Amino acid sequence: MFFRFPTAKDDFPVAACYPAHRLSSHFRQYIIMTSRFSILKITGFASLIVLGGCISGALPVMRAETAQRIAAPAWMLKRDIPATPFTLRAYERIHARHASADIYIEGDGHSDSAAADPTPTDPLALHLASKDKADNVIYIARPCQYTAAATDNTLCTDNAYVTGDKKFSQKVINAYNAALDDISRRYDIAGFNLIGYDGGGTLATLIAAQRKDILSLRTVAADLTPVKDINGLSALPQYHFLGGQDQITPPADFYSYAQSMPPTPCMQSMLVQEAGHEDGWVNKWPELLKIPVNCYHNGDDQGFTPLAPLPPLAPALKPLPYHEKPAKP
Repeated sequence: MFFRFPTAKDDFPVAACYPAHRLSSHFRQYIIMTSRFSILKITGFASLIVLGGCISGALPVMRAETAQRIAAPAWMLKRDIPATPFTLRAYERIHARHASADIYIEGDGHSDSAAADPTPTDPLALHLASKDKADNVIYIARPCQYTAAATDNTLCTDNAYVTGDKKFSQKVINAYNAALDDISRRYDIAGFNLIGYDGGGTLATLIAAQRKDILSLRTVAADLTPVKDINGLSALPQYHFLGGQDQITPPADFYSYAQSMPPTPCMQSMLVQEAGHEDGWVNKWPELLKIPVNCYHNGDDQGFTPLAPLPPLAPALKPLPYHEKPAKP
């Protein structure tokens, strides 16, 4: 009998009082004893969740388990990257050295300002990364997500570096630059395709403006209004996906960024009408990934190869002689 570990999107409520250190042993007991007490055990477990309210998707251990279950089927392995002053949690799949890598940056996550741990209960950027079939795929969480205990506690107590006014500060950008440099050295990566969701899309755009090894940029439901320095972005191939039902980052927010950009053939956007801020992206992502991200013409002064000139038009054909039909007698 198959037992599915509960997720943050299950219908039943999940509360926070179940002893985390006993969690795995109880799950093993339910799996092993299903041969004799399958109905009793599953019913008892459901009652424990609904009536006792003793397991929480908000517990740090549960959020880490959720991330592991998303990453494992995609062969993405956990690694914590030192990125002073932070430690950034990553899930990596590297199959080809001296090649490019797709880098996914997580959104703002658990945004309760009273919580010291901003780890998302359902990491959407990791879901997107798990759908990516590229040889090299790396997911990077935001500061203090999954690693609050391994980071200087004073940096994570008020979430200022994830959901507060410092989340796009130069200190955060420098940390990601250090992480990308570490990845580049460790795996001989030739360049990065940045993909960011929510605030991770904003951060990916800010990083792209400062680095020379970014090959392309994609954002999903990202607010780009904090991006002011666009000098290094007009020549970067970029695609921005907007949710038609997004009430948190409405598509209108994107247009202030687009209007501040000088005329460029390198920026494209798409309104995904049925998508919201969180819903509607994961299942569509494999299809959206197939859309090429490139610049459409010229730009040789920016380092792009000009398109070949079109062949000359064929000479126009001479009109056939027109013969008037004889009049009827």
